[in-house]
Amino acid sequence: MPAAELDVAADLVRRLLAEQQPDLARLPVTPLANGWDNTLFRLGEGLVARLPRRAIAAAIVLNEQRWLPVIAPRLPLPVPVPVRTGVPGAGYPWAWSIVRYLPGTPAADGPPLDPAEAARALGAFFGALHAPAPRDAPANPFRGRPLAERAENFRKNLDMVEGQVDRAGAAAIWADALAAAPYGGPPVWLHGDPHPANILVSGGLVSGVLDFGDITAGDPAADLSIAWMLLPREYHSAFRAAYRHTVTKPLDDALWRRARGWAVGLGVMFLAWSADNPQLRAVGRRTVDAVLSEPFGGSG
Repeated sequence: MPAAELDVAADLVRRLLAEQQPDLARLPVTPLANGWDNTLFRLGEGLVARLPRRAIAAAIVLNEQRWLPVIAPRLPLPVPVPVRTGVPGAGYPWAWSIVRYLPGTPAADGPPLDPAEAARALGAFFGALHAPAPRDAPANPFRGRPLAERAENFRKNLDMVEGQVDRAGAAAIWADALAAAPYGGPPVWLHGDPHPANILVSGGLVSGVLDFGDITAGDPAADLSIAWMLLPREYHSAFRAAYRHTVTKPLDDALWRRARGWAVGLGVMFLAWSADNPQLRAVGRRTVDAVLSEPFGGSG
């Protein structure tokens, strides 16, 4: 994973709370997760402190703080809306957030999952999310963009996983996605990073969607890659039906082909860059295998 530019430890969280949120300062602070961009700590039973560990994440945490309260009320699944916001202090240079703890286990960790329910829930969720975004929606150079802009990165990542994937098969799916009709609609709101480590499962059901740090607007195909990352192929049609029922513009074959291109691109990226993160490496392996096992030319 990208190296942390700053050590974020529980003692730092306690100092920030004492300075800025003194009514929470007595809560137990327990490490929860360490991602590419942020470090998370449980605060007591019901809250989570979310602190950037890299400068690039320090910029995007502000996007979560600005836009999640606007978007969340129309979403059919819980998301980690900031309930309090922090500013630089105690030797820490960036903005940070406190969000409500959402119960569940990341789908990437393999808890039992009802795939039929997940297909319906996630299709409805992304259909509700993918509403036209305002002009001042956050820009993102990596998500929601035309796939052609990622061609060089895709080639480099394929080089890094030489011998680990069917290179010709992955390249053919990528080429098919590039050949699909480009997105011609208005930019819609995107999660930006909807892989299984950001999907919560509780009691076999999808219970929440985490980490909107890459929130942006653009081509919805980027988000729809979740179908290959999480769902067995026989449930793709249910995912598409739930999505189609929610959005005003149908999920056509060109959009689905671009989504499949995003899936193979993200799967290869996770394989290339997650040698020290078994969870995300497994996501990459599963995604690439799912895309490559699909009969080529199929629409899912």
